[in-house]
Formats: sequence, structure tokens, C-alpha cells
Amino acid sequence: MKRLLTLLAALALTGLMGATALAGTTLTYANFPPAKTFPCIQMEHWKAEVEKRTNGAVSVQTFPGSTLLGAKNMLRGVQTGQADIGCISTAYYPGVFPLMSVINLPVAFSSTEVASLTMWDMFTKYQPKEFADVKVLTMFTSAPSQIMSKTPVKSLDDLKGLELRASGSILKILGSLGAQGVGMPMSQTPEALQKGVVKGLVSSFDVLKDFNFAELCRFETITNLPVYPFAVIMNKAKWESLPADVKKVLEDLGREQSQWTGQYLDNHIKDSLAWSKEKYQVEVFELTEAEAGTIKTLAAPLTDAWKGDAAKAGLDADAILADMLALKKKYEAEIGQ
Repeated sequence: MKRLLTLLAALALTGLMGATALAGTTLTYANFPPAKTFPCIQMEHWKAEVEKRTNGAVSVQTFPGSTLLGAKNMLRGVQTGQADIGCISTAYYPGVFPLMSVINLPVAFSSTEVASLTMWDMFTKYQPKEFADVKVLTMFTSAPSQIMSKTPVKSLDDLKGLELRASGSILKILGSLGAQGVGMPMSQTPEALQKGVVKGLVSSFDVLKDFNFAELCRFETITNLPVYPFAVIMNKAKWESLPADVKKVLEDLGREQSQWTGQYLDNHIKDSLAWSKEKYQVEVFELTEAEAGTIKTLAAPLTDAWKGDAAKAGLDADAILADMLALKKKYEAEIGQ
């Protein structure tokens, strides 16, 4: 009897120690943009869901605004364990993510939700080896990129010679349209607008409110230029150390978080435009279908370049592009965009 009681006590102590260890699990999550922007809003939502669904067994400590890792050292920082989790913009790593960069092509996504779900489904279908040394927790995109300017851009002709802050592939698209794309960090853009170095910018409409660009850029033009893909990644060793029930919680959140982020950003952009119209009486213009076709034609070399890079990486570029466009069409029909 005494031996049985001793055994039961030992088992109880082991269980208590296990529960205590699990209760003490804290995951660090690094992000690079300011706390008020959508990549960090989704981070805080994810944190809340994880803590709720694990009944507090796992806590998440968030580090927005590059306080732990910056945009360009995020991938390496997660791989080496400086942070357990990090949010990367794949566009910051040219050539590293040849398959998933298909989402950054100029295919005129008009909805963040559509683009984000398309990205997630592409990842789950192909399980690209470019992410083999990390655990992907979720993926999402920015909203489609639009023009915000100090002078009206009512047609493509109004872009001729116009200096616009932009980044990545959009700089090449602007050049083909006769505009003068200027690459610079978003943080330098307000001063550049005030000094007239640039006459506007190309980004998603959430920045009208989040960065108060509506005050300086009273004219907005819907162009549906490329979205930017994001991935939330976890250190592989840290992932392997988690209990099975915690892994399941994180796995179950993957697609759900992708869709939540897309819906949040689409709604936030509607709010941002409404706020900008009320506070600054901004005007919104939309290009004709013919002009949208012109952009697609002029941007075709970007797609051709991606196909070349994908082929060099041993990928079936045509099949990947076809799958992406089919998913885009599917979600546009389902979501009503």
C-alpha cells in the first residue's frame, strides 16, 4: 500500500511538473512594421487566439516595430532562434522564395481576402522546399497597391513624369507607364511629399489613415497593382519541442488566420477611405478596363522574368501560375470581388 501511495504521489508530481512546464511556455513573436499597422494587428489577434485556445498554457510575447528583429534580418533571426516566431515580407528576399513570389505578380487582385486565401492554398498544395527549414504558421498579403497623389491621376496619361514613391516590382511597372518611380522607405515618404521630392506614392489605401497620407495626397486612383506576400514562420526546433495539442492549435489557425487578416484589411481600407473622404474630402478615381489592360500588357515582362527564375529553381512555372490564377478566380466568385 505504501509503495502504491508513493507511486501515485510520484505520478501526481510528474503531472504537476509537466503542467507547470507547459503553463510556462512563452513564445516570442517578432514583427517589423509599427504596432498600428495590419501585420501587427494580425499578430495581436493570433496571440489572443493562441492563448485562448490553449487555455493559457501558452503565452505569446510580441515585439512590433523592429524592437527584436528588423525586416531584413527577420528570416535569419527566426532560423537561429533569436525569436521563436517572425513575420517576413518575402519581397525583401529576392530569389529566396521563387514559388511563393508568384503572388507578387501583376495579376490585379482586387481583394486582400482573395489574395491571402490564394496564397495559403498555393502553399498548402505545393509545400515549397523554400520554407523547409522553418515552420510556416500562416500566410497573408497586403492589400492591392493603389496610387495616392497630390495631383489628380484620372488616366494613365496623367502618370507621365510623375514622381511616385514605390517599392519592388511596382517601380518597374511605373517606369513602363512613363512615371518616375522613387524607391525609399515608407518612413521617409511624408517628408519627401512635403518637400516635393515625390508627388505621391503607390501603396495600399490603409496608409491614408494609418500614416495620415490623406492630408497630403487628396487624389486616390484605383489601379490594383501587385500585393505583397507575408509569411509567419517559426523556428523549426521550437516547433518540434511543442506538445502535440499545442501544435494542433497552431495548425488549425493557419488558414483561419490568413482569411481573418484579409477580411480585416479589406474592412480597414473601407474605413480608411471613408475617414479620408470625411476629413480631407479626398477624391477617388478608377481606371477604365482598357487602361487596366494596358497595365497588364506593359507588366507582362515581370511575369516572364518570374517564369525564368522559377524554371531555374526547377519549378513548373506554367502550372504554378495557372493554379494561382484558378484559385484567384475561384475566390473572386465565392467572395464576390
